Amino acid sequence: MVNHRTLRRSFIVTVFVAFSLMLFSLGAFAFHDFSDVDSAAFYHDDAHWLKEMGITLGCGGTLFCPNDPVTRGQMAAFLHRASRVHELPGFSLTTLDSAASVGTYTSVAIGVDGRPLISYYDNTNGDLKVAHCNDLACSASTPTTLDSAGNVGSFTSITIGADGMGLISYLDSTNGDLKVAHCSNTACSAATLATVDSLGFVGMFASITIGTDGLGLISYIDGSNSDLKVAHCSNAACTAATGATLDSGGDVGSYNSITIGADGMGLISYLDSTNIDLKVAHCSNTTCSAATLATVDSTGSVGLYTSITIGADGLGLISYYASGNGDLKVAHCSDAACSAATPTTLDSMGTVGAFSAITTGADGLGLISYFAGNLKVAHCGDSACSTATLTTVDSAGLVGLYTSITIGADGLGLISYNDDSGALKVAHCSNTFCLPYHRGR
Repeated sequence: MVNHRTLRRSFIVTVFVAFSLMLFSLGAFAFHDFSDVDSAAFYHDDAHWLKEMGITLGCGGTLFCPNDPVTRGQMAAFLHRASRVHELPGFSLTTLDSAASVGTYTSVAIGVDGRPLISYYDNTNGDLKVAHCNDLACSASTPTTLDSAGNVGSFTSITIGADGMGLISYLDSTNGDLKVAHCSNTACSAATLATVDSLGFVGMFASITIGTDGLGLISYIDGSNSDLKVAHCSNAACTAATGATLDSGGDVGSYNSITIGADGMGLISYLDSTNIDLKVAHCSNTTCSAATLATVDSTGSVGLYTSITIGADGLGLISYYASGNGDLKVAHCSDAACSAATPTTLDSMGTVGAFSAITTGADGLGLISYFAGNLKVAHCGDSACSTATLTTVDSAGLVGLYTSITIGADGLGLISYNDDSGALKVAHCSNTFCLPYHRGR
Protein backbone atom coordinates (compact mmCIF):
# COMPACT_ATOMS: atom_id res chain seq x y z
CA MET A 1 0.00 0.00 0.00
CA VAL A 2 1.41 3.38 -1.01
CA ASN A 3 1.47 6.05 1.69
CA HIS A 4 0.77 9.45 0.08
CA ARG A 5 2.22 12.14 2.31
CA THR A 6 1.83 15.87 1.77
CA LEU A 7 5.09 17.82 1.69
CA ARG A 8 4.71 21.19 3.33
CA ARG A 9 6.56 24.36 2.24
CA SER A 10 8.34 24.63 5.60
CA PHE A 11 9.94 21.20 5.09
CA ILE A 12 10.76 21.71 1.42
CA VAL A 13 12.68 24.94 2.00
CA THR A 14 14.89 23.28 4.60
CA VAL A 15 15.72 20.44 2.20
CA PHE A 16 16.51 22.92 -0.57
CA VAL A 17 18.88 24.96 1.56
CA ALA A 18 20.63 21.86 2.90
CA PHE A 19 21.13 20.68 -0.68
CA SER A 20 22.36 24.09 -1.77
CA LEU A 21 24.90 24.27 1.02
CA MET A 22 26.50 21.11 -0.37
CA LEU A 23 26.86 22.80 -3.76
CA PHE A 24 27.60 26.40 -3.01
CA SER A 25 29.89 28.40 -0.74
CA LEU A 26 27.41 30.77 0.88
CA GLY A 27 27.40 33.30 3.68
CA ALA A 28 24.91 33.41 6.53
CA PHE A 29 21.48 34.71 5.60
CA ALA A 30 18.85 35.99 8.04
CA PHE A 31 16.17 38.18 6.53
CA HIS A 32 12.91 39.14 8.17
CA ASP A 33 10.42 39.98 5.43
CA PHE A 34 7.87 37.10 5.61
CA SER A 35 5.30 38.17 8.18
CA ASP A 36 4.04 34.61 8.78
CA VAL A 37 7.47 33.07 9.41
CA ASP A 38 8.20 33.15 13.12
CA SER A 39 11.78 34.08 13.99
CA ALA A 40 11.97 30.99 16.21
CA ALA A 41 10.86 28.60 13.46
CA PHE A 42 13.47 26.02 12.40
CA TYR A 43 13.00 27.04 8.75
CA HIS A 44 13.14 30.82 9.37
CA ASP A 45 16.52 31.57 7.77
CA ASP A 46 15.94 28.96 5.09
CA ALA A 47 12.74 30.60 3.84
CA HIS A 48 14.34 34.01 3.65
CA TRP A 49 17.44 32.61 1.94
CA LEU A 50 15.24 31.07 -0.78
CA LYS A 51 13.57 34.40 -1.36
CA GLU A 52 16.92 36.18 -1.59
CA MET A 53 18.05 33.63 -4.18
CA GLY A 54 14.87 34.10 -6.21
CA ILE A 55 13.80 30.48 -5.73
CA THR A 56 10.50 31.47 -4.13
CA LEU A 57 8.68 34.76 -3.71
CA GLY A 58 6.21 33.38 -1.18
CA CYS A 59 2.48 33.00 -1.71
CA GLY A 60 1.57 36.67 -2.11
CA GLY A 61 2.38 39.95 -0.40
CA THR A 62 4.53 39.35 2.66
CA LEU A 63 3.24 35.80 3.21
CA PHE A 64 5.15 32.55 2.82
CA CYS A 65 2.32 30.13 3.82
CA PRO A 66 4.69 27.61 5.48
CA ASN A 67 1.96 25.00 6.11
CA ASP A 68 0.54 24.94 2.59
CA PRO A 69 1.20 21.82 0.49
CA VAL A 70 3.71 21.94 -2.39
CA THR A 71 2.36 20.94 -5.82
CA ARG A 72 4.39 19.12 -8.49
CA GLY A 73 4.38 22.33 -10.55
CA GLN A 74 5.79 24.38 -7.66
CA MET A 75 8.43 21.71 -7.02
CA ALA A 76 9.52 21.85 -10.67
CA ALA A 77 9.81 25.66 -10.49
CA PHE A 78 11.84 25.47 -7.26
CA LEU A 79 14.24 22.91 -8.76
CA HIS A 80 14.78 24.94 -11.93
CA ARG A 81 15.42 28.19 -10.08
CA ALA A 82 17.73 26.50 -7.58
CA SER A 83 19.81 25.02 -10.41
CA ARG A 84 20.68 28.54 -11.58
CA VAL A 85 21.87 29.90 -8.23
CA HIS A 86 25.50 29.01 -8.93
CA GLU A 87 25.38 31.07 -12.12
CA LEU A 88 24.72 34.31 -10.25
CA PRO A 89 27.69 36.65 -9.78
CA GLY A 90 27.68 38.88 -6.75
CA PHE A 91 27.91 42.04 -8.81
CA SER A 92 28.34 43.54 -12.25
CA LEU A 93 31.01 46.14 -13.02
CA THR A 94 30.72 48.93 -15.60
CA THR A 95 32.99 51.77 -16.68
CA LEU A 96 30.76 54.80 -17.27
CA ASP A 97 33.17 57.60 -18.16
CA SER A 98 36.82 57.30 -19.17
CA ALA A 99 37.06 60.21 -21.61
CA ALA A 100 39.61 61.91 -19.34
CA SER A 101 40.73 61.69 -15.73
CA VAL A 102 37.27 61.64 -14.19
CA GLY A 103 35.39 59.92 -11.42
CA THR A 104 36.85 61.40 -8.26
CA TYR A 105 34.53 62.74 -5.55
CA THR A 106 31.67 60.54 -6.76
CA SER A 107 28.23 60.64 -5.16
CA VAL A 108 25.20 58.58 -6.17
CA ALA A 109 21.45 58.89 -5.59
CA ILE A 110 18.38 57.24 -7.11
CA GLY A 111 16.21 59.55 -9.21
CA VAL A 112 12.42 59.57 -9.36
CA ASP A 113 12.71 57.57 -12.59
CA GLY A 114 14.35 54.78 -10.59
CA ARG A 115 17.68 55.27 -12.33
CA PRO A 116 20.91 56.17 -10.53
CA LEU A 117 22.22 59.72 -10.87
CA ILE A 118 25.93 60.23 -10.17
CA SER A 119 27.75 63.52 -9.62
CA TYR A 120 31.54 63.54 -10.00
CA TYR A 121 34.61 65.65 -10.71
CA ASP A 122 36.39 65.86 -14.05
CA ASN A 123 40.01 66.25 -12.91
CA THR A 124 41.37 66.92 -16.39
CA ASN A 125 39.12 69.91 -17.09
CA GLY A 126 38.21 70.96 -13.56
CA ASP A 127 34.47 70.53 -14.21
CA LEU A 128 31.40 69.28 -12.37
CA LYS A 129 29.84 66.37 -14.24
CA VAL A 130 26.79 64.15 -13.79
CA ALA A 131 25.99 60.73 -15.22
CA HIS A 132 22.37 59.64 -15.67
CA CYS A 133 22.14 55.86 -15.81
CA ASN A 134 20.21 54.16 -18.60
CA ASP A 135 18.85 51.36 -16.41
CA LEU A 136 18.62 50.18 -12.79
CA ALA A 137 21.97 48.40 -12.94
CA CYS A 138 23.65 51.41 -14.57
CA SER A 139 25.06 49.29 -17.40
CA ALA A 140 25.48 52.55 -19.36
CA SER A 141 24.90 56.25 -18.76
CA THR A 142 24.68 59.67 -20.34
CA PRO A 143 27.37 62.05 -18.98
CA THR A 144 26.81 65.81 -18.84
CA THR A 145 29.05 68.70 -17.81
CA LEU A 146 27.04 70.97 -15.50
CA ASP A 147 29.61 73.56 -14.43
CA SER A 148 32.89 74.49 -16.15
CA ALA A 149 33.34 78.04 -14.82
CA GLY A 150 36.81 77.67 -13.34
CA ASN A 151 38.02 74.74 -11.26
CA VAL A 152 34.74 73.42 -9.94
CA GLY A 153 33.16 70.12 -8.94
CA SER A 154 35.36 68.58 -6.27
CA PHE A 155 33.75 67.36 -3.02
CA THR A 156 30.45 66.69 -4.78
CA SER A 157 27.42 65.30 -2.97
CA ILE A 158 24.05 64.55 -4.55
CA THR A 159 20.52 63.99 -3.28
CA ILE A 160 17.03 64.08 -4.79
CA GLY A 161 14.98 67.11 -3.79
CA ALA A 162 11.32 67.26 -2.81
CA ASP A 163 10.62 68.44 -6.37
CA GLY A 164 12.09 65.21 -7.73
CA MET A 165 15.14 66.93 -9.20
CA GLY A 166 18.77 66.23 -8.35
CA LEU A 167 20.48 68.69 -6.00
CA ILE A 168 24.29 68.76 -5.92
CA SER A 169 26.60 70.56 -3.51
CA TYR A 170 30.26 71.05 -4.47
CA LEU A 171 33.36 73.20 -4.11
CA ASP A 172 34.30 76.04 -6.42
CA SER A 173 38.07 75.80 -5.89
CA THR A 174 38.79 78.88 -8.02
CA ASN A 175 36.87 81.16 -5.67
CA GLY A 176 36.83 79.03 -2.54
CA ASP A 177 33.01 78.96 -2.48
CA LEU A 178 30.27 76.46 -1.73
CA LYS A 179 28.07 76.03 -4.79
CA VAL A 180 24.87 74.13 -5.56
CA ALA A 181 23.56 72.79 -8.88
CA HIS A 182 19.80 72.19 -9.17
CA CYS A 183 18.97 69.81 -12.00
CA SER A 184 16.49 71.13 -14.55
CA ASN A 185 15.10 67.68 -15.37
CA THR A 186 15.23 64.07 -14.20
CA ALA A 187 18.24 63.23 -16.36
CA CYS A 188 20.04 66.38 -15.15
CA SER A 189 21.05 67.31 -18.70
CA ALA A 190 21.17 70.90 -17.46
CA ALA A 191 21.13 72.70 -14.12
CA THR A 192 20.82 76.11 -12.49
CA LEU A 193 23.89 77.05 -10.47
CA ALA A 194 24.16 79.12 -7.32
CA THR A 195 26.86 80.17 -4.85
CA VAL A 196 25.47 79.70 -1.34
CA ASP A 197 28.52 80.56 0.80
CA SER A 198 31.51 82.70 -0.17
CA LEU A 199 32.70 83.81 3.29
CA GLY A 200 36.30 82.67 3.22
CA PHE A 201 37.48 79.41 1.69
CA VAL A 202 34.42 77.19 2.19
CA GLY A 203 32.75 74.15 0.63
CA MET A 204 35.25 71.35 1.15
CA PHE A 205 33.86 67.98 2.30
CA ALA A 206 30.34 69.08 1.38
CA SER A 207 27.53 66.60 2.10
CA ILE A 208 23.87 67.20 1.25
CA THR A 209 20.52 65.75 2.30
CA ILE A 210 16.87 66.84 2.25
CA GLY A 211 15.34 67.92 5.55
CA THR A 212 11.83 67.24 6.81
CA ASP A 213 10.87 70.69 5.53
CA GLY A 214 11.67 69.54 1.99
CA LEU A 215 14.72 71.80 1.70
CA GLY A 216 18.38 70.98 1.24
CA LEU A 217 20.71 70.83 4.24
CA ILE A 218 24.45 70.91 3.55
CA SER A 219 27.29 70.22 5.96
CA TYR A 220 30.80 71.37 5.02
CA ILE A 221 34.04 72.78 6.39
CA ASP A 222 35.02 76.41 6.63
CA GLY A 223 38.62 75.98 5.55
CA SER A 224 39.58 79.52 6.57
CA ASN A 225 38.66 78.90 10.19
CA SER A 226 38.71 75.06 10.33
CA ASP A 227 35.10 74.99 11.51
CA LEU A 228 32.14 72.71 10.80
CA LYS A 229 29.39 74.66 9.06
CA VAL A 230 25.91 73.93 7.74
CA ALA A 231 23.84 75.69 5.08
CA HIS A 232 20.04 75.45 5.04
CA CYS A 233 18.59 76.06 1.59
CA SER A 234 15.97 78.79 1.28
CA ASN A 235 14.08 77.08 -1.55
CA ALA A 236 13.94 73.83 -3.53
CA ALA A 237 16.53 75.00 -6.04
CA CYS A 238 18.81 76.24 -3.23
CA THR A 239 19.52 79.53 -5.00
CA ALA A 240 20.29 80.90 -1.54
CA ALA A 241 20.93 79.46 1.92
CA THR A 242 21.29 80.43 5.57
CA GLY A 243 24.60 79.38 7.11
CA ALA A 244 25.58 78.49 10.67
CA THR A 245 28.81 77.44 12.38
CA LEU A 246 28.17 74.31 14.46
CA ASP A 247 31.62 73.47 15.82
CA SER A 248 34.66 75.75 16.10
CA GLY A 249 36.50 73.88 18.84
CA GLY A 250 39.82 73.35 17.10
CA ASP A 251 40.37 71.99 13.60
CA VAL A 252 37.04 70.25 13.01
CA GLY A 253 34.59 69.34 10.23
CA SER A 254 36.67 67.38 7.71
CA TYR A 255 35.26 64.19 6.18
CA ASN A 256 31.74 65.12 7.27
CA SER A 257 28.55 63.31 6.27
CA ILE A 258 24.94 64.32 6.91
CA THR A 259 21.62 62.50 7.14
CA ILE A 260 18.22 63.07 8.72
CA GLY A 261 17.58 61.17 11.93
CA ALA A 262 14.41 59.36 13.00
CA ASP A 263 13.58 62.46 15.05
CA GLY A 264 13.57 64.60 11.90
CA MET A 265 16.76 66.45 12.84
CA GLY A 266 20.03 66.56 10.91
CA LEU A 267 22.77 64.24 12.13
CA ILE A 268 26.37 64.90 11.04
CA SER A 269 29.45 62.74 11.50
CA TYR A 270 32.88 64.36 11.10
CA LEU A 271 36.54 64.36 12.04
CA ASP A 272 38.03 66.33 14.91
CA SER A 273 41.45 66.79 13.30
CA THR A 274 42.93 68.37 16.42
CA ASN A 275 42.38 65.22 18.49
CA ILE A 276 41.90 62.71 15.62
CA ASP A 277 38.50 61.74 17.04
CA LEU A 278 35.14 60.85 15.52
CA LYS A 279 32.50 63.43 16.42
CA VAL A 280 28.77 63.84 15.79
CA ALA A 281 26.63 66.98 15.64
CA HIS A 282 22.90 66.60 16.26
CA CYS A 283 20.90 69.53 14.92
CA SER A 284 18.67 71.30 17.43
CA ASN A 285 16.08 72.33 14.82
CA THR A 286 15.11 71.77 11.20
CA THR A 287 17.33 74.55 9.89
CA CYS A 288 20.25 73.33 12.03
CA SER A 289 21.08 76.80 13.29
CA ALA A 290 22.59 75.10 16.33
CA ALA A 291 23.59 71.58 17.37
CA THR A 292 24.66 69.43 20.30
CA LEU A 293 28.11 67.89 19.87
CA ALA A 294 29.52 64.58 21.02
CA THR A 295 32.77 62.64 20.65
CA VAL A 296 31.80 59.05 19.92
CA ASP A 297 35.20 57.43 19.32
CA SER A 298 38.52 58.67 20.65
CA THR A 299 40.43 55.39 20.76
CA GLY A 300 43.57 56.03 18.74
CA SER A 301 43.49 58.00 15.50
CA VAL A 302 39.95 57.67 14.15
CA GLY A 303 37.25 59.56 12.27
CA LEU A 304 38.53 59.95 8.70
CA TYR A 305 36.28 59.22 5.71
CA THR A 306 33.09 59.20 7.75
CA SER A 307 29.72 58.29 6.29
CA ILE A 308 26.41 58.14 8.16
CA THR A 309 23.05 56.44 7.64
CA ILE A 310 20.00 55.65 9.78
CA GLY A 311 19.48 51.96 10.48
CA ALA A 312 16.21 50.05 10.69
CA ASP A 313 16.35 50.56 14.47
CA GLY A 314 16.13 54.33 13.92
CA LEU A 315 19.66 54.94 15.18
CA GLY A 316 22.65 56.38 13.38
CA LEU A 317 25.28 54.05 11.95
CA ILE A 318 28.64 55.57 10.98
CA SER A 319 31.41 53.99 8.91
CA TYR A 320 34.90 55.50 9.15
CA TYR A 321 38.61 54.91 8.86
CA ALA A 322 40.89 54.31 11.83
CA SER A 323 44.14 55.73 10.45
CA GLY A 324 46.16 54.63 13.45
CA ASN A 325 45.61 50.95 12.70
CA GLY A 326 44.50 51.18 9.07
CA ASP A 327 41.12 49.59 9.88
CA LEU A 328 37.50 49.96 8.79
CA LYS A 329 35.35 50.79 11.78
CA VAL A 330 31.66 51.41 12.41
CA ALA A 331 29.95 53.24 15.28
CA HIS A 332 26.37 52.43 16.26
CA CYS A 333 24.66 55.35 17.97
CA SER A 334 23.07 54.76 21.36
CA ASP A 335 20.26 57.28 20.89
CA ALA A 336 18.73 59.58 18.28
CA ALA A 337 21.15 62.39 19.12
CA CYS A 338 24.12 59.99 19.01
CA SER A 339 25.36 61.34 22.32
CA ALA A 340 27.30 58.08 22.59
CA ALA A 341 28.03 55.15 20.32
CA THR A 342 29.44 51.63 20.30
CA PRO A 343 32.45 51.33 17.95
CA THR A 344 33.38 48.07 16.20
CA THR A 345 36.31 47.15 13.97
CA LEU A 346 34.93 45.37 10.88
CA ASP A 347 38.02 44.89 8.72
CA SER A 348 41.65 44.95 9.83
CA MET A 349 43.18 42.89 7.03
CA GLY A 350 45.88 45.26 5.87
CA THR A 351 45.29 48.97 5.36
CA VAL A 352 41.54 49.19 4.76
CA GLY A 353 38.60 51.55 5.30
CA ALA A 354 39.50 54.73 3.43
CA PHE A 355 36.79 56.32 1.27
CA SER A 356 34.08 54.51 3.23
CA ALA A 357 30.41 55.03 2.35
CA ILE A 358 27.43 53.49 4.13
CA THR A 359 23.75 52.99 3.39
CA THR A 360 20.94 50.88 4.84
CA GLY A 361 19.99 47.92 2.68
CA ALA A 362 16.56 46.55 1.82
CA ASP A 363 17.10 44.01 4.62
CA GLY A 364 17.47 46.86 7.14
CA LEU A 365 21.18 46.22 7.65
CA GLY A 366 24.15 48.43 6.87
CA LEU A 367 26.04 48.03 3.59
CA ILE A 368 29.47 49.69 3.40
CA SER A 369 31.73 50.27 0.40
CA TYR A 370 35.39 51.12 1.03
CA PHE A 371 38.93 51.13 -0.33
CA ALA A 372 41.46 48.44 0.51
CA GLY A 373 43.77 48.77 -2.49
CA ASN A 374 40.68 47.44 -4.24
CA LEU A 375 36.94 47.93 -3.84
CA LYS A 376 35.45 46.02 -0.92
CA VAL A 377 31.99 45.76 0.61
CA ALA A 378 30.98 44.95 4.18
CA HIS A 379 27.43 43.73 4.84
CA CYS A 380 26.45 44.16 8.49
CA GLY A 381 25.22 41.09 10.34
CA ASP A 382 22.88 42.99 12.67
CA SER A 383 21.47 46.48 13.19
CA ALA A 384 24.43 47.48 15.37
CA CYS A 385 26.87 46.10 12.77
CA SER A 386 28.75 44.21 15.46
CA THR A 387 29.79 41.74 12.74
CA ALA A 388 29.95 41.91 8.96
CA THR A 389 30.46 39.75 5.88
CA LEU A 390 33.32 41.10 3.75
CA THR A 391 33.86 40.66 0.03
CA THR A 392 36.13 42.10 -2.65
CA VAL A 393 34.04 43.57 -5.47
CA ASP A 394 36.65 44.92 -7.89
CA SER A 395 40.38 44.16 -7.84
CA ALA A 396 41.33 45.14 -11.40
CA GLY A 397 44.14 47.51 -10.46
CA LEU A 398 44.00 50.26 -7.87
CA VAL A 399 40.21 50.64 -7.64
CA GLY A 400 37.68 51.73 -5.06
CA LEU A 401 38.68 55.32 -4.37
CA TYR A 402 35.99 57.94 -3.76
CA THR A 403 33.23 55.37 -3.20
CA SER A 404 29.58 56.27 -2.77
CA ILE A 405 26.81 53.74 -2.16
CA THR A 406 23.02 53.73 -2.33
CA ILE A 407 20.19 51.22 -2.66
CA GLY A 408 18.58 51.06 -6.09
CA ALA A 409 14.92 50.83 -7.03
CA ASP A 410 15.52 47.08 -7.34
CA GLY A 411 16.51 46.91 -3.67
CA LEU A 412 20.15 46.17 -4.49
CA GLY A 413 23.32 48.08 -3.68
CA LEU A 414 24.88 50.37 -6.28
CA ILE A 415 28.40 51.76 -5.81
CA SER A 416 30.09 54.55 -7.77
CA TYR A 417 33.88 54.81 -7.54
CA ASN A 418 37.13 55.74 -9.24
CA ASP A 419 39.89 53.49 -10.59
CA ASP A 420 43.60 54.10 -11.13
CA SER A 421 43.10 54.94 -14.82
CA GLY A 422 40.98 57.92 -13.78
CA ALA A 423 37.67 56.39 -14.90
CA LEU A 424 34.24 56.54 -13.28
CA LYS A 425 32.98 53.04 -12.53
CA VAL A 426 29.91 51.48 -10.94
CA ALA A 427 29.31 48.16 -9.25
CA HIS A 428 25.74 46.83 -9.16
CA CYS A 429 25.12 44.16 -6.54
CA SER A 430 23.08 41.17 -7.68
CA ASN A 431 21.97 40.26 -4.17
CA THR A 432 21.53 41.94 -0.81
CA PHE A 433 24.94 40.82 0.44
CA CYS A 434 26.78 41.76 -2.76
CA LEU A 435 28.37 38.31 -2.56
CA PRO A 436 29.20 35.94 -5.42
CA TYR A 437 28.00 32.36 -5.27
CA HIS A 438 30.45 29.67 -6.28
CA ARG A 439 29.81 25.99 -6.94
CA GLY A 440 31.54 23.95 -4.25
CA ARG A 441 34.42 21.63 -5.18
